[in-house]
Amino acid sequence: MSVWDEVVGQPDAVATLSAAAEAAAAIVAGGTPAPGAMTHAWLFTGPPGSGRSSTARAFAGALQCVVTDDRPGCGECAGCRTTLHGTHADVRVVAPEGLSISVAEMRALVQISARRPTSGRWQVVIIEDADRLTEGAANALLKAVEEPPDRTVFLLCAPSDHPDDVSVTIRSRCRLVSLGSPRPAAIASALEAADGVPAEMASWAASVCGGHVGRARRLAVDSDARARREAVLRIPLALRKPADVFTCADELIKAAEDDASTANESRNEAEREALETAMGAGGTGKGTAAATRGAKGALKDLEKRQKSRATRTQRDSLDMALVDLAGFYRDALVTHTGSEAALMHPDRAGDSRTAAAQWSRESILRRLEAVLACREAIEVNVKPRIAIEAMVTTLHRG
Repeated sequence: MSVWDEVVGQPDAVATLSAAAEAAAAIVAGGTPAPGAMTHAWLFTGPPGSGRSSTARAFAGALQCVVTDDRPGCGECAGCRTTLHGTHADVRVVAPEGLSISVAEMRALVQISARRPTSGRWQVVIIEDADRLTEGAANALLKAVEEPPDRTVFLLCAPSDHPDDVSVTIRSRCRLVSLGSPRPAAIASALEAADGVPAEMASWAASVCGGHVGRARRLAVDSDARARREAVLRIPLALRKPADVFTCADELIKAAEDDASTANESRNEAEREALETAMGAGGTGKGTAAATRGAKGALKDLEKRQKSRATRTQRDSLDMALVDLAGFYRDALVTHTGSEAALMHPDRAGDSRTAAAQWSRESILRRLEAVLACREAIEVNVKPRIAIEAMVTTLHRG
């Protein structure tokens, strides 16, 4: 058992981070490690599902590991376990639930990061989806990264180090750790070992997830996720008449809404109940009426955050459906050209052959471009239904 077991199919990154964790342990012990082995800011990049956040958390666990007679990251000590479970007092995780990370949230985090670690080891700040930082939030973070407090480490996660994802000034002060999409065999092994998924199911999920570890896990254990994927992949060959355009668009939107509702419903209810209890709901006696009035504003703020989270979840779910569609048209193009490249959806090879026989290469390419254009439109806040209906119309016409 080790914290690095959480990292799937990234041996080069694990080797780099293990060496850095050893250097960090030497610093804590008063030693002098090799120059450059450990630094105060790291940027983890890689495609969706490559494990950016998992790798950052594993590294944070290794930094907090209290075992000194072996390589840091034992996975068993209190430092490792509390970090991986998100309860370590010196590890802060910023995981945006809305569409962006605000400047107020980042300023509060920077203030916390300036404190000395309570454990005497490291104060670690993990920023998931650092590409969602607003300009003001990025500027607030930059000041902390430029003048880092002692024993504070910033771990940023983003799709790439491109200026559209991470500002050049922040990127220049971080050490880059590039992750790739894990191979299907590594994903299947992880599903079997960590989740107890049967070998056949693990192999299938790994082969159709597009290198996305989290997606593979959901497909392997959630029958509803498998059903939604099947519904999306039926769309290309189901568009036979104009009326099918609106039917298929409705199915895509409804699938995304259902996914968001399933993911957030129980959490929303628990948050509301906890807030109402904290604000004195159900209480009696003097001051109860005033507390109830005060709770209304807090509940309104909570509902606003939950609505923002639902919007993001719906968009993420819709984007995953569009990735599946793009993969289908890519498979059809691969089949049409006779390429030996591996299919994104090997279990739908029959449908890919049917599409390749019915459509020209140019028509398949136009359809693929329509899906990619839809993803870009939603990214710049075009209403999902408008973008989806425009895309499905092109998919029908070819």
